[in-house]
Amino acid sequence: MSSGEPTLPVNRDQPFDRTPLDKSNERVREMFRQIAPKYDLMNHLLSMNIDKYWRRCAVKRLNLVPNIPVLDTCTGTGDLAMAIARAAPSGVEVIGSDFCGAMLEIARRKRETGDATETIDYVEADSQQLPFGSDLFQAVTVAFGLRNVADTDRGLAELTRVCKPGGKVIVLEFSRPRLPGLKQIYNGYFRYILPKVGQWFAKNDKSAYSYLPDSVSRFPDGEALAERMRTAGLSDVHYKPLTFGVCTIYEGTKPGQLNSAAEA
Repeated sequence: MSSGEPTLPVNRDQPFDRTPLDKSNERVREMFRQIAPKYDLMNHLLSMNIDKYWRRCAVKRLNLVPNIPVLDTCTGTGDLAMAIARAAPSGVEVIGSDFCGAMLEIARRKRETGDATETIDYVEADSQQLPFGSDLFQAVTVAFGLRNVADTDRGLAELTRVCKPGGKVIVLEFSRPRLPGLKQIYNGYFRYILPKVGQWFAKNDKSAYSYLPDSVSRFPDGEALAERMRTAGLSDVHYKPLTFGVCTIYEGTKPGQLNSAAEA
């Protein structure tokens, strides 16, 4: 499947790399299959547990209403889906989708030991071709997964398609801090420290945590990603940097009026 991504990096602080980043479904799925057993441990360790705070920020922006489902795409091991389910009002079904079955197996095991087991269902699906009808979910979310979708624009179009008119699309993604000093520390951590620590944990696939900084440096952030969300059909798109710009939360609304389940 061809990628809609540019072959040049977005990060002007790094030298131009004209080698295309391999984001094919097969490569990314196999990479996450191999690191799945230690994915949560590595995420929390390498982010110093700040990733939990970022997800809480995303959940707070949802403003969910009863009896209309929510979709968390690229759900991985289900952390955001579970956080949404815990905060959701009565009758809100939460569905988590991901195209890596090994990650979903872990999500299902975590669901059984959580406190919202009856409201989460996990579906193996490609975010570029979601197996859901249009105008179905009051909110569609993706945390740290959009940059792994082979065609970003196609993924955003699908997130928008399945969202109800008046509903929200929330994107949580790594970004690059602009603050002098922090920017250099961040680049050094992502380029040199994170890959070495990640490779020590992920011995079966040493490329996984070299791929991470590469995918972040080439992925659009800030206004560039906001504009792609607008192109996908979302309105009132805005974004807020978190933790000095290490992560950014993006929010867009599908034009129209959000009707209740009884009116739909």
